[in-house]
Amino acid sequence: MKKLRILDIVEDTMVDGPGFRTSIYCAGCRHQCAGCHNPQSWAFDGGQEMTVEQIVRVIESDPYANVTFSGGDPMYQAAGFAELAREIHRRTNKDIWCYTGFTFESLINEDQRELLSELDVLVDGPFIERLRDGDLLFRGSSNQRIIDVQASLYSGETVLWKPDVTV
Repeated sequence: MKKLRILDIVEDTMVDGPGFRTSIYCAGCRHQCAGCHNPQSWAFDGGQEMTVEQIVRVIESDPYANVTFSGGDPMYQAAGFAELAREIHRRTNKDIWCYTGFTFESLINEDQRELLSELDVLVDGPFIERLRDGDLLFRGSSNQRIIDVQASLYSGETVLWKPDVTV
């Protein structure tokens, strides 16, 4: 079983997607966006190593919270997060969101495709401080998109996520 480099796991947050979420914050990011809200996540040796099983146990302990992968950038640990996502889907009915500084199009044909295939929603693109426009639903800057990954993979074109009326 793979190990992931994890900075923190925050339970019952409401800022990283709709409803209550368990957010997994990973270590490592080369984007190093100016104005990043989590620059301590840039170091690849930060946090601690955790097994997929350890993380899944935390996720399973809250039957109501869905899951968000954030960072750092989970795409730098794509194989481990793909394994984690598969295990979450195998053992729960939770949806999985992921934040990345990469664009969806740049990930589609790369090693990260395996992780993409396990995600429900991807918030893509680097944070651009000058594009931080007031109240952006689940995004830091207006260039970032909230993508329905499964619909996008099925259709072959980028499909934006549409929030439920309950969001």
